[in-house]
Amino acid sequence: MSLRILVAEDHPLFRSALINAISQTFTTAETVECQDLAALQHQLQRPEIVDLVLLDLNIPGAWGLSGLLWVREHYPEVPVSVVSAREEPDLIHRALQTGASGFIPKSSSLDVLCQAIKQILDGDIYQPDISGSPVENVSIDLEQRVASLTPQQMKVLKLAAEGLLNKQIAYELGISEATIKAHMTAILKKLGLSSRTQVALALQQLQANN
Repeated sequence: MSLRILVAEDHPLFRSALINAISQTFTTAETVECQDLAALQHQLQRPEIVDLVLLDLNIPGAWGLSGLLWVREHYPEVPVSVVSAREEPDLIHRALQTGASGFIPKSSSLDVLCQAIKQILDGDIYQPDISGSPVENVSIDLEQRVASLTPQQMKVLKLAAEGLLNKQIAYELGISEATIKAHMTAILKKLGLSSRTQVALALQQLQANN
C-alpha cells in the first residue's frame, strides 16, 4: 500500500535527509515537501489521504507549538511527528502532551530516523531517551489561540510579524487593504491582544521559549 507523507521542513539539507530516510524505509512512499505552514495547510486540504506529517516546530508561519496545535485541531486523524533541533525534555514532553505522535531530534542518525518513522506509522509513539519530568501546568494558551486562526489569518499574521504594513500585506496576498484590516481585527481579538506591538512581542516570546 502506498503511503503519502508530508515533510514540513524549510531547511533543504534536513528535508533531504528526511526524504532519504523515508525512501529507504518505505520504497513506494510518496513524499510531499512543504517549506512553510501555508504549504502544509494547502496539502492537508487536498482530498488525498495523508499518512504522516513530519513537522519542524520552527517552520515559517508557526510560532512555538502553534503549527502542531493547528494540525491536531483541524486534522486529528493525521499522525504528526515533530522534528526539531531542540532536545530539551520540557519541550519534548509538551509536544507529546499536545498530541504529537513522536518527537525526532535532528541530531538523530539515519537509522534512528528510519526506525522512528516506522514506529509512528505502525501506530506507536516515538520519543528519544530523555531525562527529567514534565513541567506541571505549562500554559500554552497563546499557542492555542494562534492555532485557532484560519490559514488566511495565519498568512496575514506572518507578514505582519515581519513588519509589513496593511497595504503591503494586501499587495502580497492579492486582496484589498480593507480585508487585511478586517483580518487584523479578528486576529487581535482571537489572540486577546490590542496592538501589533503586543502581537510582535508575544510571538517573539513564543520563539524564545521553543
